[in-house]
Amino acid sequence: MLILDVDGVLTDGRIIIGDEGEEFKGFNVRDGHGVKMLQRCGIKVGILTGRTSGVVEHRARELGIEAVVQGSLNKSEGLDALLAQANVAAESCAYMGDDVVDLPAMGRCHLGLAPNDAHRSVIEKAHWLSDYGSGRGAVRQAAEGLILASGNWVRVVEQPYGVSSADAGWQL
Repeated sequence: MLILDVDGVLTDGRIIIGDEGEEFKGFNVRDGHGVKMLQRCGIKVGILTGRTSGVVEHRARELGIEAVVQGSLNKSEGLDALLAQANVAAESCAYMGDDVVDLPAMGRCHLGLAPNDAHRSVIEKAHWLSDYGSGRGAVRQAAEGLILASGNWVRVVEQPYGVSSADAGWQL
């Protein structure tokens, strides 16, 4: 399972609040397609976020992400709830986070991932750093790497889209 933080991972970290208090977030379509491709190769995706937002519920529903924990200020405890929802062990998970609040959960997962504009402490602890920033393709690149590592690239990417791993920038 790939577990994703929202603000600073799936988004660029900005929260836009309208005059009536409504909240807006911008999501990258390519990141969303990466999530869908992961799901096609049998890799679950979950969301673990410290804030609570209807926008996140909507985006998760849109992407078919069922394992969602919001309002988790203690991400280690939130991780426990998320793992129970998905019936997955932390050792079978990758976690992508961007800030210090993510470190406890990231440290418990098998693989720690980060966008290239994450907090310095997260970059230092991550096993893998994306070439891309928060909300700007980091999730997509991580998804492609996981698809490639799982041996599903040909079935999920190359056959339907005609794109080899080398065409996508993955040098083996």
